[in-house]
Amino acid sequence: MPSHESDPLLVTLRFDEPSFRRFQSERRQHFPPARNIVPAHLSLFHKLPGEEIGAIVADLREATKEQRGAIPLAITGLRFLGYGTAYTIASPALDVLRADLARRWSSWLTPQDAQRFSAHVTIQNKAPAGEAKALHAALNAAFVPFAAEATGLLLWHYRGGPWEPAGAFPFPEPEA
Repeated sequence: MPSHESDPLLVTLRFDEPSFRRFQSERRQHFPPARNIVPAHLSLFHKLPGEEIGAIVADLREATKEQRGAIPLAITGLRFLGYGTAYTIASPALDVLRADLARRWSSWLTPQDAQRFSAHVTIQNKAPAGEAKALHAALNAAFVPFAAEATGLLLWHYRGGPWEPAGAFPFPEPEA
């Protein structure tokens, strides 16, 4: 598909591989197949201006360069979405990183991206209400908190369907 500079950009978190495999597996298992067109993800920003890609890339490079090692993520519970379920995620370091980027991009933020950040990974959405309630109840009954790591940031083009990669920004390893 041809590149369009005005297409919106999204920023998501890159997970450590075992955590990504777990989230992706659960998303494949529970998300309605016809609607499951993007990988498991934690969205930091949903709609940034595509024409600002140069500045966004520069900011992502600077923000990730300042990070030292992976960001710890605590998966603390499940959130019912009405028609799906998401894991809730707590991470003070992620909150700080996201707030820094939101300050840099404040004039570009949509109402969705300007609202209070609530980190989560959706594993089911847009499912029939009864199916969604049953899955949430089953997962909630068996839930045990677990840990994951964020290993970087990912930038995507939104072009109406599956996202198209626009950049990967790994967090540097901590200095020994």
